[in-house]
Amino acid sequence: MARFAQRIVSLQPSATVTLSGLGALDRLVARTRYCADVCPEVREREIAIVSDSWTAKAEQIINARPDLVIASVPYQFEAVSEILKAGVRFLGLAPKTIEDIYTDILTIAGAVGAPTRGEEIVTSMQSEIAAVRERTRGFERLSVFCEEWGKPIIRSQPWIRELVEAAGSVFLGDAGKQTTAEEVRDAEPDVVLAAWCGVGNRVPLEKIVTQRGWSNTPAARNRRVFCVSDELFNTPAQTLIGGLKALSWALYPDHFPRPHGIWQIGETRDVS
Repeated sequence: MARFAQRIVSLQPSATVTLSGLGALDRLVARTRYCADVCPEVREREIAIVSDSWTAKAEQIINARPDLVIASVPYQFEAVSEILKAGVRFLGLAPKTIEDIYTDILTIAGAVGAPTRGEEIVTSMQSEIAAVRERTRGFERLSVFCEEWGKPIIRSQPWIRELVEAAGSVFLGDAGKQTTAEEVRDAEPDVVLAAWCGVGNRVPLEKIVTQRGWSNTPAARNRRVFCVSDELFNTPAQTLIGGLKALSWALYPDHFPRPHGIWQIGETRDVS
């Protein structure tokens, strides 16, 4: 008889929000402080707070008495070694593409004994992406620069490139790689979207456009520079559909409603 995980430590927000979608959040015994940003309901639960995958401390994790630890790259290898030595199952994720994300969701679903619900989440994501791809077929192809960090400038991950392409446009540059302000300026993006890890809605759009010399790019001239909530772009889970909705509105505002989690340059934002 299969033994499904009952006491889970999540070192990654994507794992936590996936557990929520699977109806298995009650099995979470420890999580990182970042998990609450993408899965606010964990704040209502008495759950231990531990360090994340990169700064993980084995003693913290083992004290929570888990039967499964879920983490994602980059790992703190010494902590992983101690966790394994303690006989605790360890599930290490390393998604790059949307297909990888589907696989991770199904893997977590299998670990908690909820394969049907996992399939439903994946099918729903596939349907949402397919609907946007079909709706934007034949639309003007825009050049889009997406960044996940500002100093240094790092382009968004490959799954965001896939979403940009699904929305009928062109992702500029190599996904996940570092670039320069000059390179982006010379590419003359039609749209710029910034989703900095851990920054929420506080990306200083006006400042980066001015300081990077982007004021004469098509994106800046037409006020098509946006800040997107971190969790919508940088959490490889079902929350990416929220990112797709934000992206679709930014690209084609006449065809898609404005969703939660995106701000345009020049707009007032509560950054308290």
